[in-house]
Amino acid sequence: MLRSRIGLASSRWSFATRLVSSQAPKVANVSSQQYASIYKRSQGSYEPLDTFQRRHLGPSPQNLQDMLKTMGYNDLDTFVSQLIPPKVLEKRALQLEAPASGFTEQQMLQHLQKIADKNQHHIRNLIGKGYYGTVLPPVIQRNLLECPEWYTSYTPYQPEISQGRLESLLNFQTAVSDLTGLPVANASLLDEGTAAGESMLLAFTVAKRKRSIFIVDSRVHPQTKAVLQSRATPFGIQLVEIDVTDVAGSKTALNDKNVFGGLVQYPATDGSIIPGPVLKSFADVLHANKSLLVVASDLMALTLLKPPSEFGADVVFGSSQRFGVPLGFGGPHAAFLAVPEKLNRKIPGRIVGVSKDRLGKPALRLALQTREQHIKRDKATSNICTAQALLANIAANYCVYHGPEGLKDIARRIYGFTTVLADKISAESSHTLMNDSWFDTLTVKLGQGTTSQQFLQEALDKHAINLFAVNDTTVSLSLDELVSKQDLLNLCELFGVSDNLPDSLPEFPGELLRTDSILSNEVFNQHHSETAMLRYLHRLQSRDLSLANSMIPLGSCTMKLNSTVEMMPVTWPQFANMHPFQPTEQAEGYRELITSLESDLADITGFDAVSLQPNSGAQGEYTGLRVIKAFLASKGQSHRNICLIPVSAHGTNPASAVMCGMRVVPVNCLPDGSLDLQDLEAKATKHADDLAAIMITYPSTYGLFGPGIRDAIELVHSNGGQVYLDGANMNAQVGLTSPGDLGADVCHLNLHKTFAIPHGGGGPGVGPICVKSHLAPYLPGHNLMEMMTGASKEHRISSVSSAPYGSASILPISYAYIKMMGSQGLPFASVVAMVNANYMMTRLSAHYDIMFVNNKSKTKHCGHEFIIDLRNYKAQGVEAIDVAKRLQDYGFHAPTLAFPVPGTLMVEPTESENLEELDRFVDAMISIKHEIDLHVTGDPQGNVLKNAPHSLEDIISSTDWDTRGYSRELAAYPLPYLRYNKFWPPVARLDDTYGDLNLMCTCPSVEETVAKQD
Repeated sequence: MLRSRIGLASSRWSFATRLVSSQAPKVANVSSQQYASIYKRSQGSYEPLDTFQRRHLGPSPQNLQDMLKTMGYNDLDTFVSQLIPPKVLEKRALQLEAPASGFTEQQMLQHLQKIADKNQHHIRNLIGKGYYGTVLPPVIQRNLLECPEWYTSYTPYQPEISQGRLESLLNFQTAVSDLTGLPVANASLLDEGTAAGESMLLAFTVAKRKRSIFIVDSRVHPQTKAVLQSRATPFGIQLVEIDVTDVAGSKTALNDKNVFGGLVQYPATDGSIIPGPVLKSFADVLHANKSLLVVASDLMALTLLKPPSEFGADVVFGSSQRFGVPLGFGGPHAAFLAVPEKLNRKIPGRIVGVSKDRLGKPALRLALQTREQHIKRDKATSNICTAQALLANIAANYCVYHGPEGLKDIARRIYGFTTVLADKISAESSHTLMNDSWFDTLTVKLGQGTTSQQFLQEALDKHAINLFAVNDTTVSLSLDELVSKQDLLNLCELFGVSDNLPDSLPEFPGELLRTDSILSNEVFNQHHSETAMLRYLHRLQSRDLSLANSMIPLGSCTMKLNSTVEMMPVTWPQFANMHPFQPTEQAEGYRELITSLESDLADITGFDAVSLQPNSGAQGEYTGLRVIKAFLASKGQSHRNICLIPVSAHGTNPASAVMCGMRVVPVNCLPDGSLDLQDLEAKATKHADDLAAIMITYPSTYGLFGPGIRDAIELVHSNGGQVYLDGANMNAQVGLTSPGDLGADVCHLNLHKTFAIPHGGGGPGVGPICVKSHLAPYLPGHNLMEMMTGASKEHRISSVSSAPYGSASILPISYAYIKMMGSQGLPFASVVAMVNANYMMTRLSAHYDIMFVNNKSKTKHCGHEFIIDLRNYKAQGVEAIDVAKRLQDYGFHAPTLAFPVPGTLMVEPTESENLEELDRFVDAMISIKHEIDLHVTGDPQGNVLKNAPHSLEDIISSTDWDTRGYSRELAAYPLPYLRYNKFWPPVARLDDTYGDLNLMCTCPSVEETVAKQD
């Protein structure tokens, strides 16, 4: 929301605002004395003891002083003044809607409970439109969604220590493949709307971007159409809406040689099921013109309904939300996308495949990773950086727990209840049923004299039920897994029909029923008791390394503490059971939380308005650039399409620019890693007439606070461009400087990094954008909901996500983090993150080369991350991948490998790690340096690097130890701590080349493959 409107929102915050005004410091104080005060416990004080900052920040005050001494400093304030350039460091105190010292943990829970209780979660939401009530099995809720071994793990780029998640994601792919009838599925996308956009662009790419018309059936969900429009605009794609069932009337549109694809919804948004022959005819016409048929579908319906593959679908997408994932006011939910084998190299997102480890045993890994935008940059066909892994895992295990027959039972029940109501409305009421086929959704034209609003109000007042108003005289409703007999009786009364129900529920019609088997894989047919399911989930989690095992020092990914207090509200029903399209007056708790979070983020970043709609960092990049383009267009400058991007930028930056229809011009960096201002000036001047924006990551992806950031921003502004600042490294800025204070126009934030939302094994994430006031009118709107932003209906861009606030149910995590850290604690998160990084760098610099930071350089410090240079060892037979794999034997996930510089490791410890853990990692790296030296000098003990990691099976069963040149003990226990704290990689090293991977989602399970080999 606009900061000028904050006063209106703050009337509910009298307690918080009193504390802000009375306790906020005049300047940010980051001295060692102030840090010590966080830990101070006054004997006999009335103050509470459960303060949060000392739990979140890893080093104690004494640790901090010892670390500063190691680096040659006496005080924290001196360290900060040397680290951050004077032109950059701001002393603007944060003015948050919370006590300056932060809420304590118990105060936070009580405060969130009051907010949550303002959400009317008890109302039965039959709104549908892609969002449905579902039962999250408690065994999955407690042992997956609420389990840190699942939600704190990282994207499975290191497969040897990610086998549990990879198996679960393979289960997800297999379920999607089975239900859609297409052999290749990805491991999830962000939501249904963005999956639609990706599907459209896939078809556009297949047509080599030489055609520009995409056909959309009128029965597609309205929010999906809005996201399609957003994705179509930058490429000049024209969306043409038709009625697919009007075969004759559609022929003209379909036969246009400029058509590259068409989209239908099955079942449709009005509930109808388009007949198979009609869909087959639609597909045939598209295929005859070398276009693709894209189908939006529903996995629950597909447990009974004929699969889209039977009538020629080329791409099938949708949401897996109703497979156990709470509504959550719109997200996060895992979308799916499936294609035939011929498109397996075009499909966006990640794919899990079956490979073999060094011992020849079956193992899982991500396949076709080279398609990802990190590598392809401006040549990428998608800017996807993340997925919805945690939610995909919930959906996958929902399938495992229920099995094929359990899922069919749920679907039959939904269909049966819907049919009973449909029959009664058709036979007994004054209303008119508009669809003559259905799975779970009915559309009803109301009888004469009744308006939709009157009918919805009656449903709400009498029965606490929400329906959907299609127009002034028509409503729709969708039944779900939660439907009860009482719900049906209430609906009968509402529609004015009798309550004499049939003795049994109707059967699903044979002409629509699929005849093939589904979910025949063993994994879906053996874990149906809670005991069996509990053990299966535990077995999977024990095969993954997470923050519950050790620090995950990934540069650029900020794997900080995701505190239990922050996580608890996510599964509270007051937040979890809210439909995104509920009337806003029923979601006052969300409104209050969102308004306050937007206000705090605006203050932290120095901007004026915020949109929380983007549900990933890369989508935030996309949204920020789209807002810039819309602003320029309003000024008559649509021709501006050049985006300057430093070579040090995140790989998503150039991909996002291309997705917005921009042309990328790279800007060089100097040998010390800083931005080459002369090159920037030359290119900004050269492209001044067409310059739209620059995308800058600050601190840079090299982990450096470049002193020329203000000069760079002024250069771009003087040549007519806007400045987008990538907030991926915001964890080094909060409370010390900000993008807005530096002069940027827009930034995105990664709430799953800086603001404590966990990575979830590869998602969920939230990537909100913050903008200056001149860009606020262009923030994304939503066609079904009024938004709480400064966007104007006249100027705002179309939706970038299906739900108005993206992944709303995880916003309480960042909200709680900010409120508990407070304006005094947040700057220390930034400072301690940098202390930890520089301390580790100082200790390691005696053993490794550190890029851009050395005695020959003017730069003496890193920011919150640093890069270990291993390139010199390649000629001697040791590569960065060897160090990454060997770290697994020491119980650590590797730092970021080969990014942003090939042959390097980028380390980011975050502020949450204590000194003991930092030293444990440093000691491991020093020990590995000794092993590198052994290898370089030809000592056979150095071979331990090339065979790492060593699984327990390798240690026990391998018979070649006499030829390896090193002992089992060196392989397994290179340092003493490992004898009592050992995480065993469940498989040996996987070949880093992709080899002959089985990309078929219907491949045998790992357990089956092992059994056959044995």
